[in-house]
Amino acid sequence: MKIITNNQYTLKYEEEKKGRLDNFISEQVTDISRSQIQKFIKDGEVLVNDSVIKKTGFKVSNGDVVSFTVPAEKPIEAVPENIPIDVVYEDEDVMVVNKPQGMVVHPAAGHPDGTLVNAILYHSKINDDDLIRPGIVHRIDKDTSGLLMIAKNNLAKQSLMHQLKEKSNLREYVAIVHGNFKERKGIIDAPLGRSKSDRKKQAIVDDGRKAITHFEVIEQFEDYALIKLRLETGRTHQIRVHMQYIGHPVAGDPLYGPKNTLNGHGQFLHAKTLGFEHPRTKEWMEFTVEPPKIFTDTLNKLRG
Repeated sequence: MKIITNNQYTLKYEEEKKGRLDNFISEQVTDISRSQIQKFIKDGEVLVNDSVIKKTGFKVSNGDVVSFTVPAEKPIEAVPENIPIDVVYEDEDVMVVNKPQGMVVHPAAGHPDGTLVNAILYHSKINDDDLIRPGIVHRIDKDTSGLLMIAKNNLAKQSLMHQLKEKSNLREYVAIVHGNFKERKGIIDAPLGRSKSDRKKQAIVDDGRKAITHFEVIEQFEDYALIKLRLETGRTHQIRVHMQYIGHPVAGDPLYGPKNTLNGHGQFLHAKTLGFEHPRTKEWMEFTVEPPKIFTDTLNKLRG
């Protein structure tokens, strides 16, 4: 039995064998993360037969009624914060920034502040009605470093988004990946969508959105390789999933890679080159930044 009224959940455990409280709730309520559920329990927000239970491993029995209320989410709005950022280029219409590894692009649940957007709003004036993602036309993952283009007004935003849609811009990455390649170049054309077994992951799914990645091996080491990648599409976790799919996961990737990997601050993936047509002047603009020190230091160790 499962009853949901507004944010109030009432669940009845109907199994002969006892089960863990957090597992039971997680199986029944798939739109709330397991970590959130465990926090609700530890905070005393979950009742079993009207009694507060604070142990995530508490065993529920057949007939037990579990109830809890999910707090209403607080509205998120990006506000300026004095956070240093690496501005590669800026004019009245666009900015190009070099995002450091470990920084989230825009505010979201779990990351309400300290993001690239918070830093950009402090640094420059962005004319955009979007309260959470002002100026953002594309993203890179928290632990991926490198170049992002930022739209400072509606003219720029419409132009840059159109270029992304028409695949007329340039986005090239470098990555250190596992394994030895038989082919020096390749194209991965495999549709991506949310994993049906793990909500945190993307996966290759038949009914997913079209996703195309080009790769080229730059250097081959004993157990790893340095590769260049070019995106035709920009799906969530595209490079990371595609490289795992062909058996060459990105080194250091905590979500899609093996446990035995290179030590770093997450995946060794860097958005190195970015090109686009300027929204106002129509001039082709292209920028390149080298990977962060931990990336180059790791490369030098592999070479040595």
